[in-house]
Parts: sequence; structure tokens; C-alpha cells
Amino acid sequence: MLCLEEVWQAKMAAETSFLLNGLETTTSVRPDTTVLNYLRDTQKARGTKEGCAEGDCGACTVLLQRIGTNGGKPVAANSCIMTVGQADGASITTVEGLKSDGQLSALQSAMACNGSSQCGFCTPGFVMAATGLLASNASPREEEIHEAIAGNLCRCTGYRPIVEAIQDAAGRCDLIEAPAILTVTENTSCSGSTYHRPRSLNELLVLKAENPDALILAGGTDLGVAHAAFEDRWSDIIATGNVDELRVCQATDTVFEIGAAATWHEMKELVAADYPSLATLLSRFGSVQIRSMGTVGGNIATASPIGDGPPSLIALGAEITLASYAHGQRTLPLEDFFLDYRKTVIRPDEVIVSITLPRKKAQTHFRVWKISKRYDQDISTVCGAFALELDGDRIMAARVAYGGMAAIPKRATSVEKALTGKLLDTTTCMQAGAEIENDFAALSDWRGSAEYRMDVAEGLPLRLAHDFAGERVEVMA
Repeated sequence: MLCLEEVWQAKMAAETSFLLNGLETTTSVRPDTTVLNYLRDTQKARGTKEGCAEGDCGACTVLLQRIGTNGGKPVAANSCIMTVGQADGASITTVEGLKSDGQLSALQSAMACNGSSQCGFCTPGFVMAATGLLASNASPREEEIHEAIAGNLCRCTGYRPIVEAIQDAAGRCDLIEAPAILTVTENTSCSGSTYHRPRSLNELLVLKAENPDALILAGGTDLGVAHAAFEDRWSDIIATGNVDELRVCQATDTVFEIGAAATWHEMKELVAADYPSLATLLSRFGSVQIRSMGTVGGNIATASPIGDGPPSLIALGAEITLASYAHGQRTLPLEDFFLDYRKTVIRPDEVIVSITLPRKKAQTHFRVWKISKRYDQDISTVCGAFALELDGDRIMAARVAYGGMAAIPKRATSVEKALTGKLLDTTTCMQAGAEIENDFAALSDWRGSAEYRMDVAEGLPLRLAHDFAGERVEVMA
């Protein structure tokens, strides 16, 4: 094990290397430069557009492909909130890279022939998002197409001709070849910005101990928004994406082991069979572009009261593992991680290592519902998660957690008590819902008043009863 006296001597480079449209590219721009700005300003590849600059509109979509991440497949990603440092060792494809021998791709031709573009500003982003879908799914269902382009906005054409073009190109879209294996640079330092890329947990902990004020960067889908919007400069960055121990995403007979740097796309693929309701939530968690980069650990670390991940994980009894160089590792229930608004138990020298989630048992039944102003790509007003242990129609045990109701995501213990030992029917669930006032004094903000939140939270147990009675309350992923 490295010690603080043995300072980790990594090779320091002034350049970042990656594949751009199949060609190895090196650049000496600051590693905290956004990929969007690099493409447009340095490469003059201006088919990639800047719209919202916060990962919502999809105009900046590129394909990101990295061996060992997201199954090694090309996935749509937002270049406006991705840094050049994050692209090191990866393969990036832009709309300019889709043509072959001077000819448009099948999808680009279909978009042109079907009248799927008017002003054209959003078109490259749609093309890249759909190419990512078709590269891994040659015959997508219409609902899969809608999910793939849910992170892309069009204000001119409307979505029907775009969907038709994607359907027309299905099966004819050229595959994106797997990237060459590029060596990831351990450290990049340029123009006052240093980007550390530790390869092991031990290296990460040493760096964290030696650089306590350094920014810990995972997927960057939260930090990257402020970075792009305010053009912040990050002088010292420690990236977690290459740490093997944080990249674990696997199932054993009893648990799911999900590293802090695993993406939500990877987690969704892992848990969907056990927890389809959670997979449905994750399909609404953010766009494909966000899920391909956003990490499980990063979402938890932000400690947002309306983060969609923690309520489900808490209800399912997840545990979180933290580690520091000085104190080693410790594991605690995720529900004990959150203290107050944006405050957690994590020490200044600690990092999140992993989340452990129990596998589904035969008697376990899980449901989670997110209530928001829009169905897709929106922040929760209320998120309610219910994990029940059933013996026939009787609830033998219940874990219920809510997000959006208080300064932290937390369990609704009074609701749990009202459910436990009772029959799962409308009477029981209405009585349980009435207990919500004993668990929360709801907050008010622009997403909803306290009164509205209380009404919604009270009604979710009743939705649970209707769901188990066989009524359709939400389309499953």
C-alpha cells in the first residue's frame, strides 16, 4: 500500500489523447475545457451545437465509446458538460464522422429524405442520439426510439418525421467500430489545470489525502452544468472513472455490487430483471445522454433532496461503503448517510466506494413512482419507493422512502408501521397514506407547494393498492 511519504509519482503530460472520428488526436488545451468548446473552437467541427449548455436539449450530442464502460458500446453523451479530460483514452464520434466515402449514413439520408429537419439546428444531435441507439439495437421498438431521443428537443419539425426516419434507417445503419485501446494518461497538467486519473482505490485515497481541496469528478452531469454555465475554472481535479474498484457493476447470488463510478446506464441493465419498477424510474432519471455518463456515487454524493436514486436504494435496504487513507473503509446503511440539506456523514478525506443492493427475494415486491411536471427529463416533485415482503396478500414487512419531501431523502416509518401486518388493499393503504403527516413536514419550492406534496405523498400508498389489484398505473420499462 502506498504511504503519504512515498508520493505517488505519475507521469505528467501536457496533452490529452483520444480518438476523434476514428483518428488518434492529442490536444494541449486545459483538461477542464468542455468537449463542445474543443470541438467547435479547436477542431472547427461545428455540426455539434450549443443549445442549453446544461445537458437538456441534446444539440451537443456526440457518441462516446470507452472500453470497459457501458459495455464498451457507443452511447450518446452531452459534450457541453463533458470535459476534455474525461475524453482521455476514449473514442468520440461527431456528426462529421458518420459519412463514409463522402456519402451520408443511412440515417442521415433518411432524415433528409423524410423531411425530418427544418431549421436544422437540432438535427445533428438527433442523428447522433439515434445512431447510438441503432448501433446497439438494429430493430428498435417505437417506444425504444422515443426513449433514445427523449433528451433531444426539436421546436420546428415535431417528432413524428424524426421517428419515421429512424425506423426507416433501422437495420441499414453502419455499425460504429470498437475503439482502439488507448493508454489513459495518468495526469494531465495544462494552463493551470491539473487532471489526476488514479487507476486504483489506493491511488485515489492517497491523492485525496494529499489534495484535500481537489475537485472529485465522476460523470460530471451535475458539476458540469455549473461549469459550462458559469465557465468556472477547475485548477485541481481528481477523476474517478478509471479506478477499478469504483467501476465494479456485478451481481452475486445475494447482492448487486455497484461501484461509485458505475453509470446509471450500467446499473439499469444490471437490476432491471430483479426490479423492473426501478428500471422504469431510471428510464426517466435523465436522458440516455445523462445516464451514459452520470454515476451512482455522484448522484448520492450531491445529497440533493430531490435526487431520484436514494429513495429507491433506501427502501431496498442499500448500504454504502466509504473509504479514506487514514481511516480505511466503513460501511453503513444508505439511510444514515444523509444528515441535512446537502450535508452527509462523509469526511473530508473520504470517497464513496460502492453501493450494495440486496437481490430480489421471492416474497419481495418493489414499486417506485416519480411525480413531476413532465414525465421525461424532469426533476421530481415527489418520489415514493415501496419495498414490501408479502405472504399472499398480507404485508409482513415494509420499507417506504420518499424524496422531495424534506431536506434529505428519508424513510416514512409511520407509513411503514401502518402497512405492516395488514392486508394489501385500499383500506390499509389509505390509512397508511394518512400517516404521512407524522413523517414529514413537506417543503415548498417552485416544483410544488407543501400542501401539494403532502397530497401526492398521501396518495402514493393508494396507488400501490390499485397496482397490486391489477390496475395499470404506469407503463413498465
